[in-house]
Amino acid sequence: MTRVTRLAGVVLLTVCGAAHPCTARQTGEDPSLPPVGFGSLRQEDVAVHVNAGSIQLRVMPLDELILRLLAPDSYSALHSLRESNAEDIGEIARRNGAVEPGIFLVTVFAAVEQAQFDPEQLTIVSRNRLFRPVGILPMSPLWNQHRLAQRETATAVYVFEDGIAVLEPFTVDYGGVRSDQWGRALQRIERERARIEARIRLEAAHH
Repeated sequence: MTRVTRLAGVVLLTVCGAAHPCTARQTGEDPSLPPVGFGSLRQEDVAVHVNAGSIQLRVMPLDELILRLLAPDSYSALHSLRESNAEDIGEIARRNGAVEPGIFLVTVFAAVEQAQFDPEQLTIVSRNRLFRPVGILPMSPLWNQHRLAQRETATAVYVFEDGIAVLEPFTVDYGGVRSDQWGRALQRIERERARIEARIRLEAAHH
């Protein structure tokens, strides 16, 4: 999972792009992380959707292991979002004794007029353990109203305790409505990781 210490330690490389990916890793960086700039996945490829009737939720891990598999523009936007909130995330983690907190971006879509939502009802089940959010950081002013007009959206960063395994299947639950879509997302993730590793080996062989 995403380490709070890593939040402050990874520098956003804005010069990376699809045509000129960054092959170098940061000094002291986790060697299991793919280099920045090689990914091609869309945000939808690494998101879990929950249809709760009047509202729909999209839940996406903000873990560097996942983010680096995204296309450069998406990686830059989400990495920057996480970096800009690193101090608040770290404070929540420290208060709750978390060393490697689970960090997720949650977006709520209103399917009907005056749709209400309860942020605390979102939970994750990983390795047969129930995780409730220990902190929620609103990213849009509508979030704190807990009510949306039809087609409006609200977004927040969720912080969970240590232990959510993003490279294993997990279940997202909102008010008893469950989604196991992450299992299918993992298949795309593993294919992308294999593609990136093959490209790195090919480029290394040519140097």
